[in-house]
Amino acid sequence: MQSGGARGSRADQADQRRAELLEATRRVVLERGLASTRVADIAKATNVSGGLIHYHFATKDDLITEMLRSTSESEVQRLKEIAAEPGTAVERLDRVLRFYIPASRSDQSWILWLDAWAVGVREAHVRTILLELEGAWIEILAEVIAGGVSGGEFVCDDPQGAAERIDGMLDGLVVRYTLHAGNMSRGRLLHHARVAAAREVGLDPGVFPA
Repeated sequence: MQSGGARGSRADQADQRRAELLEATRRVVLERGLASTRVADIAKATNVSGGLIHYHFATKDDLITEMLRSTSESEVQRLKEIAAEPGTAVERLDRVLRFYIPASRSDQSWILWLDAWAVGVREAHVRTILLELEGAWIEILAEVIAGGVSGGEFVCDDPQGAAERIDGMLDGLVVRYTLHAGNMSRGRLLHHARVAAAREVGLDPGVFPA
């Protein structure tokens, strides 16, 4: 009769292997793109057989979906932590805005999500993850705005609508920033985000930290 420890050890090993495969999938996707990535590419990157990958993930779609969901959940968890850190409502809002916009044009997270948007137009399993991520971001932003209203720092009669408008505006600017050099620096992108957010909550953009 097997001990619970042995079963637990095997389960831990399986979880570790899945995590390794997901990380390798993310690296391959960033290099080749979602549409061009094959299970064989991931097998080569991890030096394992395609059969082993299919043991953990029945199909390529399952593997891609799990990789995107894992990445999304990690980012949402970090966003929640940032939003919950101490500070004024303005400081919390600014932290959320700063987290959302890319660190640079080569920001790996945004490159992954821009690729996913293109694929998600036709692939339902990818589109589902994108909708989950967007919904979580809007929910957290709306909570930050609502908290500022209840604390007397913000004036906004529709935090949900404000969050949706900020989200839509930022998505468009991030696409422009990432794909076109032009005069859209990260500083200018952050300035636009602050101006839009300030208007939504009844503040002057100058209240944000320098």
